[in-house]
Amino acid sequence: MRMRNVNNGKMAEATPSASGEEYPWKRLNVSVQDADTLRQEAVEAHHDHLITEIETSEGPLATTLRAVYDGDEIDYFMEKLDGRIKSHDHEIERMCNYHYQGFIDSIRELQQVSGDATKLKGEIQGLNRELQTSCDPLLSAGDELVKCRKVQKNVTQAIESLSLCLPVLEMYGKLQEQMKSKRYYPALKTLEQLEHTYLPRVINHWFSQTMADAIPKLRERIKEASMTELKDFLESIRKHSAKIGEVAMRHAAEQNNMDPTIAKKKVKKRRAPAPPNPFTGEIDYEPPRPPSDGEDAEEELSAQDLVDFSPVYRCLHIYTVLGDKEKFETYYRSQRWKQARLSLQPPSNMHESIDLFKRYFHDIIGFFVVEDHILHTTQGLVTRSHMDELWEKAVEKISATLRSTSARLASDPCRGLEQSCKVASLMLEVKKLIVLFCHTLKGYGFSVGRLLELLLEMRDRYSEILSEQWVEVFNDIFAEDNYTPIFCDSPDDYTIITSQFPYRDKDLEQSDYPRQFPFSQFVPSIYVQVKEYINACLKFSADLHLSHTEIDDMIRKSANQLLTKTLGGCLSSLIKKPNLSLLQLIQISINMNYLEKSCEYLEEYISSITGAEKDSVHIARLHGSSMFKDARSDAEQHIYEQLNLKIDEFLDLASYDWTVQESRGQASSYLMDLVAFLQSTFMSFTNLPVFHTSWAKYVEKVAKTACMSACQHIASRLMALLQDNDIRQLSMGALQQFNLDVMQCEQFAASEPVPDSNDGTLQMAFTDLRQLLDLFINWDWSVYLADFGKQQARYLRVPRHTAISLLEKLNNADKKKNNLLQSLKKNEREKKKLIDTVLKQLKVLENGTT
Repeated sequence: MRMRNVNNGKMAEATPSASGEEYPWKRLNVSVQDADTLRQEAVEAHHDHLITEIETSEGPLATTLRAVYDGDEIDYFMEKLDGRIKSHDHEIERMCNYHYQGFIDSIRELQQVSGDATKLKGEIQGLNRELQTSCDPLLSAGDELVKCRKVQKNVTQAIESLSLCLPVLEMYGKLQEQMKSKRYYPALKTLEQLEHTYLPRVINHWFSQTMADAIPKLRERIKEASMTELKDFLESIRKHSAKIGEVAMRHAAEQNNMDPTIAKKKVKKRRAPAPPNPFTGEIDYEPPRPPSDGEDAEEELSAQDLVDFSPVYRCLHIYTVLGDKEKFETYYRSQRWKQARLSLQPPSNMHESIDLFKRYFHDIIGFFVVEDHILHTTQGLVTRSHMDELWEKAVEKISATLRSTSARLASDPCRGLEQSCKVASLMLEVKKLIVLFCHTLKGYGFSVGRLLELLLEMRDRYSEILSEQWVEVFNDIFAEDNYTPIFCDSPDDYTIITSQFPYRDKDLEQSDYPRQFPFSQFVPSIYVQVKEYINACLKFSADLHLSHTEIDDMIRKSANQLLTKTLGGCLSSLIKKPNLSLLQLIQISINMNYLEKSCEYLEEYISSITGAEKDSVHIARLHGSSMFKDARSDAEQHIYEQLNLKIDEFLDLASYDWTVQESRGQASSYLMDLVAFLQSTFMSFTNLPVFHTSWAKYVEKVAKTACMSACQHIASRLMALLQDNDIRQLSMGALQQFNLDVMQCEQFAASEPVPDSNDGTLQMAFTDLRQLLDLFINWDWSVYLADFGKQQARYLRVPRHTAISLLEKLNNADKKKNNLLQSLKKNEREKKKLIDTVLKQLKVLENGTT
């Protein structure tokens, strides 16, 4: 293909014109022949190169052909290619012409070789026929041999297959037999061997796939069967838990030198009665049957001997092998926690019987003994942390249950003495049971500190119940006492009293019979019962592993509670009884003196039974002395109050005519009766059969105090009569009559109603009345006003407001009398004027002081 010039052979302008013409570029009109020739030569060289590659290349020509078609001169290339082909054709023709003679010679030789080959072929066919004839027997024998070899090979393969299949089938049969006999753990091992060892050998056999498909189902059957056994085990362990706990507690009691019967439940085995004699109709007595060897053997069994734990182990191993160990552990722990909650749930009426408490503790101990055994015989099924968590929850539940039960025991307000004794005895048994419970679980590694602390709380409940019980005891003692000194007619009677109460008096020991103690019967009775209470409290403190000092402090605390609250409350109620006479109250006061002294002996007794040192700085002291002092003071005060109440009964009979003009000339009858009563009362004090100097002095002191109290009470009541605001008018005649009554009281005070009371102390109780009456009767106002404010005034004890009140009442009476008479005598006018003057001066003094 030839190149054509563009733009009719004209070339583009190459350089701009240097002249200043309108067009700066110079136009070239000469055609460029050299460039076209060069381009054509390059194209031809390129085509020659491509044709050479096509001729010489032994590989794919895709790249060369693509270069051809990518160019624009494909027609020119085809012309060049046709020229090259024609050139090669001429070369071939030239070479053929050159070797033609040799070709003819070769053809002739080939024809000659063809004849020789035909001859040789005939000879070979003849030899073949002869060979076939001679080899026919051999071929028949060879076919037979091949058939035999195939049969032999098939037999060998069959033997080999049977050798591989028979162990598989035997193993599968063994698996089925183990499943039927419920030997699931060996069956699982057999299944594993069958799956991983035997079935891969016969994988090409059709039954291997059937067996492989059945293996997951067999695993599930084994899991379900082992889980069923586990559920049966859990149900069985729930039934035997109480027995396991009982056996464990009994063994712990033997190890800690405690009574094993604490843990043993009382089971009454009922037996049918013997049939009556058919001839006589009588029933023959059959002695109690001794325990059998089986029962003794059961008593000697350990906790683990009572339960077969193999289902747990089998199930654990099976689930471990099957890769579901966590699932099994979760299920086991959840089911056991449910059982623990059932064991920790107390019976609703547990507070009624010690056997119910035993059953409750047996269940709990049985549960934890089983868990402890599982902990030490398995790996991971029960861990120490899990056990600790279970125990913490159990301790909280047990503590709450025991607190509520003990509170329920202590909170029944309607029980009597007999019921209180039963409750106290029950709590003591419960305490022993709790101590043994703690010893048992402590032996298995559980922490029981919180439960031992709970016993201290229960001890307070126990003390409260004992206190309630002793309230009835004390009240019975008070009800049976005759509140008279004890008389002993014989040495035996004397010995009995001195053995009950530590009282020693040389004068009494040397005196003749009958001998008289200064106290009544309730003193030794109270002392004995307080010691009984202390002994009862000591029983609760036993086996708590407390030091002597701690036990001593606990006993003293309980004894103080008994003395201050229980006995103090009973004594307070006794003293306040309205049917007690003054002499009985005096005897009660005397009794308090000796009970107060007995506190020293009680402290010695407590130290002796607890083993604590008596003079230890840590030992608390009994507060009974102060309580008995308070009780004695209450009794004495009640004596005074009773006497004053009786005085009030007489004084309430007082009936004065406050406007009478003249007195009757003698004391009022109510006051004469009051004085006679007081004289007889204090005479009875004086005539008491006192055989002891200390008692006589005490009675004399009480009589003096009572007499002084009576005089002060009479004086205050009489003064209150004069100052009564309801009395508006008062005459001098009424004051004179009142003066006679006060004089009668003063005569009683001066008559020495109580021995050694003539020192003027009793008369001083009426000093206020005496000065007031003397002031008005003697009309000694000048002295009163002149001595006002002085320490040595004659009428120092007459208050201004009292004098003003009485003067106003006298003035009111005079005004009423003047209104009636309408005339006044000279002396009365002067008296009225004097009253007004005195009133003014007293009011001035009153206002000035204010």
